[in-house]
Amino acid sequence: MGPKDMFKKIALSALVVATFVAYSIHARLDQNKTVATPTSLQTPSATSNTPAQTAAIPPSQNMPMQMPMGQYKDGSYTGSVADAFYGNIQVVATISGGKLTDIVFLQYPNDRDTSVMINRQAMPFLKQEAIQAQSAQVDGVSGATDSSQAFVQSLSAALSQAKNT
Repeated sequence: MGPKDMFKKIALSALVVATFVAYSIHARLDQNKTVATPTSLQTPSATSNTPAQTAAIPPSQNMPMQMPMGQYKDGSYTGSVADAFYGNIQVVATISGGKLTDIVFLQYPNDRDTSVMINRQAMPFLKQEAIQAQSAQVDGVSGATDSSQAFVQSLSAALSQAKNT
């Protein structure tokens, strides 16, 4: 291995590390964002005695409607068929109690030994991550990029059908 090859490997490694660090910082910043409560919905202070601050607000006028316990409607929802390069991926998402509780793979690449090996490792991880996140926004599995992207596409389609709106 010559000096040029060694430099290429070092440069590629540095790029991978820098990308990971940037992604980690971005994920941390997104996680720390908070939703501000509008002042019209904040609880009046206990020391205030002005009528405007202590008056009861009828729920039908200014308070948002209460949403069901979860963000999804109960049932089973079939996602679209998504191309994973060596085959298709299609999932069924099961919603119970308003939450994503199960994902079943209807289709996945399985006609080659390599595809079987990759998907046997990737599918349980993708399923677990999606249920934990309660969404299709999951990290891809290294070595199963096409399958991961197709999983996200199919599950996104299924969950969009299940959205409470």
